[in-house]
Amino acid sequence: MTDFKPIRALGLMSGTSMDGVDGAVLTTDGVEIHDFGESAFRPFTPSEAETLRAAQGLWPGEKPDVLQAALKVVQAAHTDLVLEFDTIELVGFHGQTLNHDPDNGRTFQLGDGADLAQRSGIPTVWDFRSNDMVMGGQGAPLAPFFHFACAKWAGLTAPAAFLNLGGVGNVTVVDPSKPSPETTGALLAFDTGPANAPLNDLMTARLGRDFDEDGALAAAGVVDETVLTRVFQRAFFAQKPPKSLDRHDFHDVLDLVDRLGDADAAATLTALPAACVAANQSHLTLPPQNWYVCGGGACNPVMMQELSNRLKGRVSSIEELGLDGDMLEAQAFAYLAVRSYRGLPLSAPATTGCKAPAIGGRYSQP
Repeated sequence: MTDFKPIRALGLMSGTSMDGVDGAVLTTDGVEIHDFGESAFRPFTPSEAETLRAAQGLWPGEKPDVLQAALKVVQAAHTDLVLEFDTIELVGFHGQTLNHDPDNGRTFQLGDGADLAQRSGIPTVWDFRSNDMVMGGQGAPLAPFFHFACAKWAGLTAPAAFLNLGGVGNVTVVDPSKPSPETTGALLAFDTGPANAPLNDLMTARLGRDFDEDGALAAAGVVDETVLTRVFQRAFFAQKPPKSLDRHDFHDVLDLVDRLGDADAAATLTALPAACVAANQSHLTLPPQNWYVCGGGACNPVMMQELSNRLKGRVSSIEELGLDGDMLEAQAFAYLAVRSYRGLPLSAPATTGCKAPAIGGRYSQP
């Protein structure tokens, strides 16, 4: 491989929680991480978040007025954030996921990278998922190649799991002894099941809160194991990876805790992500010695304890490696933007199910 000068790239990520946009700088040649830079968060206003939620579940061409209003929010918020940073050479723009249907080869991230490049004056890589799906992949998860680079950066030598508990849970098992992320056996990645989405939905519906801060309500309740069993007996958990989910695929989980009081319902839905990961452990050909947790779940001590109780191996926050769990996904899209720019693969059969290592992303000049 020819020498390639590291690029100072800015990754942007707006997740399914729709609280705002994360931006994080990474200096990388698309293979190794050279430096972690500054980061920032641009929150959505309540009206912006409402506009985005109204577009959830839509596909291109449906309700054009709703989609156009949401697109304005996405473009404005991301532009605001990009302009907070200096000396950026490349932007990785994920956009806002509105729908994901891997069984039918469809995914929809709302966002116009060409427009963002014009607004910011910075070359922009976007539309990261489409080509993977053309290649027969699920289009998700896309962070595993970055997790491989993080494991190398942290000096790991034994198999380790990067577990992200956002709205949906996903895991990457990394074998850092392999030379590259597309090497056979280097990675195994898949969505594990619902994570914080059902719990957050419960808190909003019953108590008008966004989430269970510090797991306080869950700590006062008792887990109903019969509910957990009913969830992880579903076909998804027996399905071999790679596999991916949409935030709403387990929308009926809330119905299973209807009869429970607030504390017991919260305790059960806090245990649910750990039970789902545990139900998937049989798929792990490389049992990890350590589980490094990021995403909102890492901030919930009750959820972390449930993981420790139910998983084989040691569970800790990803911060233990010197990484920033809050910005890991944004950093991932900075990394993937540079890989895309270089024409390097972003996914592999063991991460998304694509037929062969797949390049991806569209490049737009200002």
